[in-house]
Amino acid sequence: MTAREETAADTVRQFTVGSDDDGVRLDRWFKRHLPQIGFATVSRWARTGQIRVDGKRADPADRIAAGQVIRVPPGGDSPDKAARTRKPLTEEQIALAESMVISKDRAAIVLNKPPGLATQGGSGTFQHVDGLLDAYADEGPRPRLVHRLDKDTSGVLLIARTPGSAAFFSKRFSGRSARKIYWALVVGVPDIADGMIDLPLAKQPGTGGEKMMVDKSGEGQPARSRYRVIDRAGNRASWVELQPLTGRTHQLRVHMAAIGHPIVGDGKYGGPDAFLSGSISRKMHLHARRLIIDHPDGDLIDVRAELPEHFAASLEQLGFDEADGDALEVVLAKPAPDKETKKAFAKAHAKQIRKERRGERRSRATGAASTRKPPTKRGPTKGKGSPKPVKK
Repeated sequence: MTAREETAADTVRQFTVGSDDDGVRLDRWFKRHLPQIGFATVSRWARTGQIRVDGKRADPADRIAAGQVIRVPPGGDSPDKAARTRKPLTEEQIALAESMVISKDRAAIVLNKPPGLATQGGSGTFQHVDGLLDAYADEGPRPRLVHRLDKDTSGVLLIARTPGSAAFFSKRFSGRSARKIYWALVVGVPDIADGMIDLPLAKQPGTGGEKMMVDKSGEGQPARSRYRVIDRAGNRASWVELQPLTGRTHQLRVHMAAIGHPIVGDGKYGGPDAFLSGSISRKMHLHARRLIIDHPDGDLIDVRAELPEHFAASLEQLGFDEADGDALEVVLAKPAPDKETKKAFAKAHAKQIRKERRGERRSRATGAASTRKPPTKRGPTKGKGSPKPVKK
C-alpha cells in the first residue's frame, strides 16, 4: 500500500492501491491495512457512498486494482488490539531476530530458526518468532508467517514481507509446489535405504491435539514422506534426508517412529528408545536444511540453513562428514500438482483431444469423397420405384 495522502483519523484519507493488493476484495484490503475498522463500519460506509474507489461508489465485495485510489472517510479508528498488547522489542530480542537472517529481499525474509524457539506463541510460550517480526518491519507492513516449524526443529523458515507475497507463498506451500529437505539423525538403520512412507495421520485422542498418531481406520488424513539414508554408524544410528510430500502436523516425526526408527532426541514419539547412549545430545536432531520455492518476481528461492551446534557435534561424534549430505545430488520427489496445475493440464488435454478429433473428421471426409462413385444419369422417375427407360 502506498499512501498518497494519509492524515489523522478525523479527516478524509486517500490510499493508492499497491501491486501486492491487485485483484483483492475491498473488504480484504481494509482487513490488511486498516484492521481497526470493522467490517460493519466498512459496509455502512459503502452503503452510504462514503467509500469511493477512483471517485466512484464501491461495494465491499468489489475487486480493486493496482493504482486505484481508495477514499476512506473520517472516523472508525480505534487503537489496534494487537498494537496495544505488543510490547517494544528489547535489544536482546532485536539481536536474536537479526542473528537468524539468512537472506532477505522485498518479498521474503529467510531465517535459520534455532531449536527451542517456537514459531508462534501459545500457552506458557512468550518467546517466539512471531513475536520478533517487528524487528523486520523497517517502517513497512509487519512481516507474516506463511509456514511453521516445530519448536525443537531447527532450520529454514520463510517469512513474507508484504500481504501480497504472503498470499503468493502460502499458495505455494498449500499447493505442495514448495520443496522442503530435512536432515535427521534416527535410531538404527532402515532396511530400505531409499523409501516412501505412506501412512495416514490423525490427532491422538486425549492429547488435546498436541500429539499425532498413525490412523488406518479411514478417518486419518493422507500423509506421505520420502526418506533416504545418507550414511550410517554401524547399526546404531543413521543420517537421513527427509522430504514431506504432505504437510501434516509432526509428520516426519510420526512417520520415522512408525517404521521403528525414531528421530534422535524425539522422546514424544520415540519414547526412551529415541535417545542414544554416550555423549550424543538429547536434543531433537531434526533440521530443515533446504527450501526451494518460487519467488513472486519469477525467480527461484533456493536456500540452505547451517546446522545447530548440537546436531553438527553429533554428526562428528558418529563419524559422519557434513559435506556428504550436500555432495549427493538431491532427488526431489515430485509433489502432487495443485488445483491450478491440474486445471491447466486438463484444459490443455481437452484442447488437444478436440484438435485430434477435428483432424480425424477431416480425414474421414476426404476419404469418403475420394471413394464415392459418380452419380449415374437417370431419366424422369415416377414415384419411388426404379427409373424407367425413356422411349425415343
